[in-house]
Amino acid sequence: MKILVTGGAGFIGSAVVRRAIADGHEVVNLDALTYAACPENVASVADDPKYAFEHADIRDGAALARILDKHRPDAIMHLAAESHVDRSIDGPGAFIDTNVTGTYRLLEAARAYWQANGRPAGFRFHHISTDEVYGSLGPTGKFTEDTPYSPNSPYSASKAASDHMVRAWHETYGLPVVITNCSNNYGPYHFPEKLIPVVILNALAGKPIPVYGRGDNVRDWLYVEDHADALLCVLQNGRDGRTYNIGGENEATNLELVQKICAILDESRPAARPHADLITFVKDRPGHDLRYAIDPARIRNELGWRPSLTLDEGLAKTVQWYLDNEDWWRALQQREGVGTRLGVSA
Repeated sequence: MKILVTGGAGFIGSAVVRRAIADGHEVVNLDALTYAACPENVASVADDPKYAFEHADIRDGAALARILDKHRPDAIMHLAAESHVDRSIDGPGAFIDTNVTGTYRLLEAARAYWQANGRPAGFRFHHISTDEVYGSLGPTGKFTEDTPYSPNSPYSASKAASDHMVRAWHETYGLPVVITNCSNNYGPYHFPEKLIPVVILNALAGKPIPVYGRGDNVRDWLYVEDHADALLCVLQNGRDGRTYNIGGENEATNLELVQKICAILDESRPAARPHADLITFVKDRPGHDLRYAIDPARIRNELGWRPSLTLDEGLAKTVQWYLDNEDWWRALQQREGVGTRLGVSA
C-alpha cells in the first residue's frame, strides 16, 4: 500500500512510519514539525526509496489537496494531534485548532480525493485516537468500544470531537473509515515531557521525580512498537466503519510504574542511593482521571492481534534506549515547556 501518515515525525507516528516501511509499504509522512516533532525519529528510513516527507499543516486544506493529488495514497493514517493533557489545560485553543479543525480539514480533503477517484472500495481513512475519550473508570471494569464518551480534559474532549466527526463522515458521506482508541503508549522516541521519559531523565540527573497526587492513578501501558503493529493490522484487516480498542494488557498505578523504572536504573545505572529515593509527590493536576483500562476482546477475536511485550519487558527496553540515545533527548530538553510543570493554571 501507499500510506499517507499525518504526524509521522511524532512519537507514535514515527513508529508507524518505521514499521510500515519495514513491512514493505510506501509511506508519505505529512508533519507540521511542531514542538513535539523530531525528524530524527524517522532518520533510519529517511533515505529509503519508499519514504517521502511533506512539511504541511493538517489545517491547510489547499496543501492537503495538493499532497493527496501528488502522492495518490491508498490510505490515510491520521495521527497528527496535540496530545499532552497538561498543555491542554494551560492552552486549550491549540487542541481545538489541531485536533478538531485539523481533523475536519483532513476529512474534507480525503472525501474530495476519494470521490474524485471514483470512490475506490479499497481506500481507508484510519483515525487514531485515545482511551481518554471514555473518561475515568472506578476500581473495576474496562472500556469497550461501546463505552459512552465522557472526556474530562480539553485534550480528551478535542479527541472525542474528532472521533465523532470521523464517524459522521462515514455515516453521512460513506467515507471508508476505521477508528482506534489506544491506551497509554511508551517506548523509544517518547518526547521528554511525558511521564516515563521524565522519570528516566530526572533519575539519571539526580533530580526529584514528580508523581502527581498519591500516585494511585492507574493506566494500561502499551509499548509503542506493539501499537504500530496493531494499527497496521487494523488498517489492512479491520471492518469498514468499525472501532477497535487497542490495549497493552498491562495495568499499573503511576507509583508502581515509577518504582519499576527506578529498580531498572538501580541495576543498569546504579547511583549512591536508590533512585526511588528521588520520588516526590506533587499537587495533582485538575480533572486527573483515576483509571483507564481497555478490554481488547474485539481486536483479539476479530483480527487475532495481541501485544507482544509485558510491561516489565517493555520498560527494560525503553530505559536501555534512553541510556543509549542521550544525544536525541539532550537536544529536546531545550524545547519550550520541557522540564517545566504545566497544567496547573486551572
